[in-house]
Amino acid sequence: MVVVAEIKLPAALGHLREFVEVAASGATSQGFSADRVGEIELTMEEVFVNIARYAYGGRPGAVEMVIEADEAGNLYIELIDEGVPFDSTAVPEPDLESGIDDRDVGGLGIFFIKQLMDEISYIQQDGKNILKFTALKNRPA
Repeated sequence: MVVVAEIKLPAALGHLREFVEVAASGATSQGFSADRVGEIELTMEEVFVNIARYAYGGRPGAVEMVIEADEAGNLYIELIDEGVPFDSTAVPEPDLESGIDDRDVGGLGIFFIKQLMDEISYIQQDGKNILKFTALKNRPA
């Protein structure tokens, strides 16, 4: 595996564009299709916004992203923060059957992330939240 992109920024919405651009650059460097790059951008945007809004409870903090690629060009993305522990992989699937007025607010972003990425895992280690994504270059149909 080789590191294709790495960045650490304050977890503040003003840094969102820069964060997403680094993710897109990493995917593009490995030959991902424009559609697939868009899925990675959307995922990183959703996660960054959630960290910026909720992880640090109004106090300053940072978010780090490390993107590695294997020989086939598949991406392995780690997002690391030191905010409140939160396992987004354990969030239950939203109720998509009920009418919009009958559904709980929230949860759709995480649901979409689970649809866009090939694998997601979470660990809390040494005071850090580590959220890992696998994005296959060529997703199976």
